[in-house]
Amino acid sequence: MEKLLVIKIGGNVIDKPEALQRFLQTFAELPQRKILIHGGGKIATQVADKLGIETLMVEGRRITDQTMLDVVIMVYGGLVNKNIVAQLQSLSSNAIGLTGADAGVIRAKKRPVKEIDYGFVGDVESVNTSQFILFLENGLVPIIAPLTFEPVSGSMLNTNADTMASTIAVALAANFEVNLVYCFEKKGVLSDPEDDDAVIPRLNPISYADHKASGSINKGMIPKLDNAFNALQNGVAQVTICHADELRNAVQEGAAGTQLTINN
Repeated sequence: MEKLLVIKIGGNVIDKPEALQRFLQTFAELPQRKILIHGGGKIATQVADKLGIETLMVEGRRITDQTMLDVVIMVYGGLVNKNIVAQLQSLSSNAIGLTGADAGVIRAKKRPVKEIDYGFVGDVESVNTSQFILFLENGLVPIIAPLTFEPVSGSMLNTNADTMASTIAVALAANFEVNLVYCFEKKGVLSDPEDDDAVIPRLNPISYADHKASGSINKGMIPKLDNAFNALQNGVAQVTICHADELRNAVQEGAAGTQLTINN
């Protein structure tokens, strides 16, 4: 089965032009078929501030009312996505920038109101695998913004990029041997969040539960790892969490970052 890289790049790298350029240089040089999913970083907040629009966050998740939805569509689907595509084109990588609405590649449903009303936030319902395969077979590199759409209402929806990466990886695992890589500003999953060198080289569900119980893995890392283990349990061959500068080593040698496994 042919190999496919599904790579998610974190917002803290996108916020730093030099770090993003280094990452995109490496990404462009990888010979495998590949898909890139990007976050939005702080740019949407900065643009909202300039427009006099208040940013509300709950547990790291953006409350997306209609006004903020307009901002994230402009920033994620426009400014961030197209800048990445343009940089990759300059590196001879034939990238195509997409939201979930483009060619209907990712459909979602507006998150129901429970304790918190997140507004126009989407939970992924389906991935159009045949369309992704068509792009890949024609030599295109899909660059996915963290936006989906609801087909009934036609509304765009702000959607978590980590979840989108995991869902895309699972959907394509029936057609490819998928390697899912989460790249961000840390060297991997850390046993001590204050020590950047305290990388946990391997994690399985039991050791993950132990780290959560002790509090050494907490906050925003938990949903990232939940998505990652879900991917492994649903057909993805390999999952790695690593520093953006270590992408090549993580992909080619499996010698960087934190390797996840469902085996004890």
